Amino acid sequence: MHLRLTDEQKMIQKTIRKFVEKELIPLENEVLRNEREGRPSLDPEIEKELQLKAKKAGFWGINTPTEYGGADLGQMMLAIIYMEISKTFVPFKFGGYADNILFYCNEEQKKKYLIPTINGDKKSCFAMTEPNAGSDTQNIKMTAVKDGNDWVLNGEKTFITGGNEADFVMVIAITDKERHQKTGGRDGVTCFIVDREMGWKSEFIHTMGEWGPAGLVFDNVRVPVENILGELNGGYNLGLEWIGFARWIVGATAVGAAERLLQMAIDYSKERETFGKPIAERQAIQWQIADSAVEIEAAKWLVLNAAYTLDQGEDNRHLASMAKLYGSNMGNRVVDRVLQIHGGIGYTKELPIERWYREARLWRIYDGTDEIQRLIISRNLLKGHVKLGQYV
Repeated sequence: MHLRLTDEQKMIQKTIRKFVEKELIPLENEVLRNEREGRPSLDPEIEKELQLKAKKAGFWGINTPTEYGGADLGQMMLAIIYMEISKTFVPFKFGGYADNILFYCNEEQKKKYLIPTINGDKKSCFAMTEPNAGSDTQNIKMTAVKDGNDWVLNGEKTFITGGNEADFVMVIAITDKERHQKTGGRDGVTCFIVDREMGWKSEFIHTMGEWGPAGLVFDNVRVPVENILGELNGGYNLGLEWIGFARWIVGATAVGAAERLLQMAIDYSKERETFGKPIAERQAIQWQIADSAVEIEAAKWLVLNAAYTLDQGEDNRHLASMAKLYGSNMGNRVVDRVLQIHGGIGYTKELPIERWYREARLWRIYDGTDEIQRLIISRNLLKGHVKLGQYV
């Protein structure tokens, strides 16, 4: 067992950290100003310029296979990179990326969807959640009915990340109602690749944070049979794979943000004086800093263990649920403490703390709520699918 980063991993971490400090953090005031004035957080052209700068430094397709021009750095490195770029709230993703399930495309689909997405010519989104079916996939209502060489899709999806900008959607719909009911939602659903021009519509959903998901509406949208992703009635497993990957990434995001926030609290506590002393000398402040540091470190190792397990080709779903559950809650506790340490100024929009406060609350909901993660973890243990200590 090796509990330290390799020299190569340290070098990549250092390079990403410099990129964040030099290129992203200086944009924070502009992002805050744009959001206060109702404009997009970051101009898409600026993000493209940043992606090209990162590409010159070798960061393109971080986890994309080399056969598609990516770096294929692995899951551990991906976790480390997410921790670094999450130390700023500037919305940025490295280019050369495609959703994990998009690699299940057949050869024709790869030419039409996968390659253009990796190259940045097309944007995708994944849609499974519905108004009455979030974690409870048994309640999915969207249907796909075969009509000649087409499938006709009807229904709604909600809270879809990237749904307002996407050129196409990978959407889950019921293709066999009887199988869907008999299996409790685990079978009888199929994933379709649906171009926006085929007729689905999106609508921006306003939230308490700056994140703007979409509601998608499908009204007799005709999709050719060749646009099935994977196998007919095999969409549930694709959905699980997409969501499972996202879960430990939420934990990595929380770790990065919490580290930056805690550093802000440490710096501020040394400067802010009350009754003739810096508040850093107050035990109430010291304990909040100590608790936060311990929890961040614990969350970090949960995330890295989930990523490492996946790199070994092993099933990491149990670990991903733990990383997501603990990481997201840790992030909420830390941002709350940091705001408290800053007092009134932390509550204002002069600092980004209140923005992170609103964003962090979402971490406990999307890609599987706290309650669902607890259900998964306890069920795995009670049914013997996972043994205590088996990952050490």
